[in-house]
Amino acid sequence: MAPDQHSGEELGRFLRARRTQTSPRSAGLTPGPGVRRTPGLRREELATLAGVSIDYYTRLERGKETRPSPAVIDALARALRLDDAEHQHLRDLAVRAARYAPQAAPAPSRAVRPHLRLVLEALRPSPAYVASRSMDVLAHNPGGLALYAGIDDWPATQRNLARYLFLHPAAREVFPDWANQIRGCVARLRALAGTDPDAPDLTQLVGELLLKSPDFASLWERYDVTGRKVTAKTFQHPHVGRITLAFQGMALEGTAGQRMGIYTAAPGTPDHDAMLLLDMTAPRTAPTPSRQER
Repeated sequence: MAPDQHSGEELGRFLRARRTQTSPRSAGLTPGPGVRRTPGLRREELATLAGVSIDYYTRLERGKETRPSPAVIDALARALRLDDAEHQHLRDLAVRAARYAPQAAPAPSRAVRPHLRLVLEALRPSPAYVASRSMDVLAHNPGGLALYAGIDDWPATQRNLARYLFLHPAAREVFPDWANQIRGCVARLRALAGTDPDAPDLTQLVGELLLKSPDFASLWERYDVTGRKVTAKTFQHPHVGRITLAFQGMALEGTAGQRMGIYTAAPGTPDHDAMLLLDMTAPRTAPTPSRQER
């Protein structure tokens, strides 16, 4: 059996994206005179910095070479000035490219365990939700959905945080730092796509956003896999006004990539008062259960 060609191409795409966004000066090179036609580093410059031949690097970038050694991966990461998360993503892509072509895995279950729904209710008035690895909102308490003003206009099966950010008309008003929010969102989806590119739950969402959102398409092409670490989020909410809440996201053990997101505010603050008001006035309608939960 041959190595997974698609994964080799994904490795090449990531290297090419990072190379074209790495300036010669940041890589420790002194730019020569005149205007450079190539944005970022040239292939031969990166190959030299990493200590590999230009032919070998070109085959890597074109997806023809699928078994780079750990030493080569580490050298490329140093030359490209990758941060820890990007470096690990490059390692994951290299491991996947070297494997035999796998069978496509089924989409993970959307079922949310009953005790997690109890946790969401116990967290009130703090807004909280459970989301799938591809950011579908699978369960929530009243405030957890109401924070994303207008998302309840959509059927439960269409409520997805990435879809909301890029396609819902209210999102740009709800998030004062919308540009930062979408960069982090795309980076998270890009990281997932790099290691599981054929995942059906992801390919459908990405295909829709590439078709409908030029902003998403532009960020997707950049191939960033790390975003701003979010510890607080500010909302300009149509019902409770401006509210800034601390945010904590956490992976849920024993699930296929599900995560819980929780927002909090210190008691006695205006933000806490707004959070209480949001919880009291939010609709109490429960999301439609998925087929697995029926």
